[in-house]
Amino acid sequence: MDRLDHLEHLDKHLVDELAQVARETIRDELREQTRKQRRTAMLYAASGAAALYAGAAVALAVGLALAIGLPDWAAALITAVILGAVAYALRGAAHPTASRPTPGRAADLAADRDRAHGGTAPVGPAGGLGNGPVPPMPSAPPDTRTDPEPHHRA
Repeated sequence: MDRLDHLEHLDKHLVDELAQVARETIRDELREQTRKQRRTAMLYAASGAAALYAGAAVALAVGLALAIGLPDWAAALITAVILGAVAYALRGAAHPTASRPTPGRAADLAADRDRAHGGTAPVGPAGGLGNGPVPPMPSAPPDTRTDPEPHHRA
């Protein structure tokens, strides 16, 4: 019996050591991935900051060009209106309204229309998302009425 107890201790020690090696390996891999992602994020941040300064320089140039023929306050006001219009247009491009569907959504709507009129179901949504065929759309809504007199079997 004493010999089996000794082997059990060795097994537990081996399992603990294996778990420690696995933890260290995973930790090292996560550190490496984090380091790469951090570098990429810093480059994106630097790119955004440079683009912000470039935009500010363009806005200043537009304001100074307008100030040649207009009072300074009017040039600044016109520059602000132009920047506001650009911001509004970019916001509209980022958040399309329901009345103006995006190209992928327009294809989905066309596929739904075709399916409702007897067409075949597409393999997946136009955007490439999804995991398989889309089931066909029913031709009529389900009947939700309940029978006032339930049928009993004799």
